[in-house]
Amino acid sequence: MNAEQYEQIRKDFERDGYVFIPAFFNADQVTAVKWELERYITEVVPGMPANHVMYEDMTNPATLKQMQDMQKYSAFFNDLMCGSEMEKLAEAVLGEKVIGKNVEYFNKPPRIGKSTPPHQDAYYFNIKPTEAVTMWMALEDADDENGCVSYLVGSHKKGMRPHGRTSTIGFSQSITDYGTAEDMASLKKFPANPGDLLIHHAMTVHAAGPNTTESRSRKALGLIYFGESAQPDLEAKEAYMKALNSQTV
Repeated sequence: MNAEQYEQIRKDFERDGYVFIPAFFNADQVTAVKWELERYITEVVPGMPANHVMYEDMTNPATLKQMQDMQKYSAFFNDLMCGSEMEKLAEAVLGEKVIGKNVEYFNKPPRIGKSTPPHQDAYYFNIKPTEAVTMWMALEDADDENGCVSYLVGSHKKGMRPHGRTSTIGFSQSITDYGTAEDMASLKKFPANPGDLLIHHAMTVHAAGPNTTESRSRKALGLIYFGESAQPDLEAKEAYMKALNSQTV
C-alpha cells in the first residue's frame, strides 16, 4: 500500500469507525493461514488452557468456536500480528505506534453457531484513552445466512453504551439498549469473502448474526492492537468486574 491509500483508509476509519478492505489477503495467503490453523487445532489446542478455547458444545470438539492468544503458541500467528502489514494498518488508523495484544479465532458452526451480541470492544478492554482496534479477517464466505459482521456507522463517536450480561459463550456482554430507530438507520452489514479485512475502533458498536445454514461454517481471525497511549483504566476495570459479578445470566 502507498501513502495515499493509507491516508484514505485513515480518513474512512475516523469518519465511520471502521474500514473494509476487500481481498487484503490473496488466495495463497489465505491458504497458508488455513494450513497453520489446521495444524494448530490438531497439535496445540489439546494443551491450551480451558479459558483460551471455547466450544458451542463442550462435548463435541467439532463445535470449536473461539480461541484466544494464539500468538503465544504459534510463531506463525505472532508474525502475522507483529512487524506485519496488519501492524502498519493499525498504526495508520490510530495515528500512533501500537502494541499487538491478541490473535483470536472465531467460528460459527453450522446450525448451532449463535449470534454475536451487539457490543463495544472497549467495554472489555478497560483502557484510557480507548485507542485500540480490532481486525477481522474472513477465512470463509460470510453472509446473512452464516453470520456476517455488522456495524453502526459513526458509533465510535457516541460514547460507551450500557452493557449487560449474556449467556453467549465468549461474549459475556451485550448492549442493553440496542435496536433503537437510530441504531437501525445506521446499521451496515458486511458480507465478506476469504481474504477480506474489516478494521474497527474499540468504541464501534458491532454484532453478527447466527449461522442458520446446514453445512457452512464461518471461520475468521481477529487481531487486537492497543495504541501506545492506551493505559489500563483501573477504575473502569473495577466497575466492570463489580458489574460482572453482580449480573446473572
